[in-house]
Amino acid sequence: MSASRFAPSPLARRAASLSLAIALVMPLTGCGYNDFQRLDEATKASWSEVLNQYQRRADLIPNIVATVKGEANFEQETLTKVVEARAKATSIQATPELINNPEAFAKFQQAQGELSGALSRLLVVSENYPNLKANQGFQDLRIQLEGTENRITVARNRYIESVQAYNVLARSFPTNLTAMVFSYAPKPNFTVQNEAQISAPPTVDFGKK
Repeated sequence: MSASRFAPSPLARRAASLSLAIALVMPLTGCGYNDFQRLDEATKASWSEVLNQYQRRADLIPNIVATVKGEANFEQETLTKVVEARAKATSIQATPELINNPEAFAKFQQAQGELSGALSRLLVVSENYPNLKANQGFQDLRIQLEGTENRITVARNRYIESVQAYNVLARSFPTNLTAMVFSYAPKPNFTVQNEAQISAPPTVDFGKK
C-alpha cells in the first residue's frame, strides 16, 4: 500500500497549523486580542474622518466650478480636469472595508491625489483672472477649500498613525500569532510617493490684488 495514501491533505495540514498556532497563543498572557479590537476600531474611526473630509471637499467643488464657469475665457481644459477628477474620485465606493483591501485603497488614494492636483492647478490659473480675484464668493470658496485641505492632512496623518500602531501589533511576536488565528491582516497605508503629492494644500496667494 502506497505511503502517499496516508499523507495528510493540504486542508488537514492547514488545520493542524492553525491548531498549533492556537495552542501556542492561548496560554500566553497578553496575546493581544483585546489590543487588536481596540486598534482595529481606532483605524476605522480615523478612516471615517478621512472620508468625511474628502466628502467635504467634493461637496465644495460644484460651487467652485459654477463660479469659475462665469468667468469669460477661463481655461476650459483646467476646468474639465477638475470635473473629471471629482467624478473619478467620487465613483469609488469608499466603504470602511476599503482599508482592508490594498488594491482598492491604492486606487482610491490615486484618485484623490489626482483631484488634489487638478484643484491646485485651477486655483493657480484663477490668479490670472482679475474678476475672479475680486469675486468675494469665489474667495470665500477658496478659503473653505484651503481649510478643508488642512483638515484632510490632519485626518490622514491620524489615520497613518493608527494604522502604524495596528500593523506593528499584527507583525510582532507573539501577537502575530493572534493575528494569524483571527485573520487580523496588516492594513494598507498611504504611500510615501503619493503622500508628498496629496499632503500639499493648493497654492493660494491671497496677497495678490
